[in-house]
Amino acid sequence: METPDTDRPGTDRLRARWAATATAAGATRDPAPYADRLLTAWAEPQRRYHTTAHLADVLARLDVLAGHADDTAAVELAAWFHDAVYRPDRSENEERSAALAERALPELGVDAARTAEVARLVRLTVTHDPAPGDTNGEALCDADLGVLAGDPAAYAAYAAAVRAEYGFVPDEAFRTGRAAVLRGLLALPRLFRTPYGAAHWEGPARRNLEAELASLT
Repeated sequence: METPDTDRPGTDRLRARWAATATAAGATRDPAPYADRLLTAWAEPQRRYHTTAHLADVLARLDVLAGHADDTAAVELAAWFHDAVYRPDRSENEERSAALAERALPELGVDAARTAEVARLVRLTVTHDPAPGDTNGEALCDADLGVLAGDPAAYAAYAAAVRAEYGFVPDEAFRTGRAAVLRGLLALPRLFRTPYGAAHWEGPARRNLEAELASLT
């Protein structure tokens, strides 16, 4: 498998972060080849939003939420794997990403319990609906959805990138499908479950979702 371009902005920082996370998770093998494979996956050409930039943003938001999760290493590993398999025309991306974690982490030397937790967290990103008290799930889901709370320009760039990933979908069908997604998010009693997310991201995210929905309908 081709190694990602080492000149890609942020790649070296992501490699270093992966190595630190893998070590904290108890890895017993050299984590570098796994970073190569994951970064290659995150840089596939069909991606416009689910890119290494999204991965870096999720990890940065996990830093903001530091201290909330019970198992920070598991949550960070789940961030790396949560969109490792991504095809915009398929619906089983999360399941395939979780299965990849279940294969790769034991090879890396991560124990069975933490591997199972990582896979559970990856599957949780289908619904972004962690159970009360699931601090690991709350941290990952809030970090993943944090993009919704960007300033108007950042949110517009996010929405444009999502549209680009679904460039094969005709405009009318995309508007209908996207509007349904936005309505589903707005119908949730809470988008964010961590105290920080609820205080700082909930309001801006809802305003952005409502504005995008209005533009579609």
